[in-house]
Amino acid sequence: MKTFYVIAMTMLCCFSMAAHAQPDSAVSKFSFKLGTYYNSHLNYYGRTDSLRTSGIFPMAEIWLNNKFYINAAPVFTYNNGAGFQYAGAVATAGYAYNNGKSAAHIYFVKPIYKDNSQLVQSALKGQAAANFTWLTKVINITGGADVKFSGNTDYGATAGLDHIFKKQMRNSSVLVINPSAYLYAGTQQLTRTYYEKANGLPLFPGPDRLVTDKVKKFNILSYELSVPIIYSKGKWMLLASPAYVVPQNLIEVENRPDLSERGKKMFYITVGSKITF
Repeated sequence: MKTFYVIAMTMLCCFSMAAHAQPDSAVSKFSFKLGTYYNSHLNYYGRTDSLRTSGIFPMAEIWLNNKFYINAAPVFTYNNGAGFQYAGAVATAGYAYNNGKSAAHIYFVKPIYKDNSQLVQSALKGQAAANFTWLTKVINITGGADVKFSGNTDYGATAGLDHIFKKQMRNSSVLVINPSAYLYAGTQQLTRTYYEKANGLPLFPGPDRLVTDKVKKFNILSYELSVPIIYSKGKWMLLASPAYVVPQNLIEVENRPDLSERGKKMFYITVGSKITF
């Protein structure tokens, strides 16, 4: 199933939302957090398999100080065909800051999947990424890049706009709503097969021969609109992020639907909760 990248990004999205609700000073020393997140429709930039697969990711976080963190999450998937399954785990180590004028996030993701995992990302050996956000009162502008390591190396880029609405409640709780629009791009690798004339005599060209080569293209992969929402009170956080994704440049292999990418415009939602100890 085409769920590559979405598991890590689900957790990183939740982290980003939490960062808006709590400034750096709120995490000034070692802390430990536990959370559970649910994604209603796993997808890879709008690409899916033939089944509607959802995911659950319990996650443990360790913050060494207010900028460095490590987290890990087992990955459980569910669909009508395979039922409820344990697929593996994802660990992330990163550095993040938010000083009110700008924010940055650098992280490395290490997946550890079961040998018989059916997830496409089970071939992924690691992912390194970084993004930077310029924060203003009107709009926030984000740009980022990533490298994915597997049998091949793929490169990605991210560009986004968002605006943060933050309200401090009378009961000392905080509500954050963050309408966002993002563009995702990256390399796509495919195999191209065609016929060409073999070398022969000037007046007698050789027979046609079948040629197969690999092509790598950098394309827009999807557009996504989302409205992350976070409610924080004391040690607890509740998170929800409804999103609408529009996939672009789906790879189609002529007469081979089994090798072609499946994708469609879709709505999905990520919800979760977190407690800090």
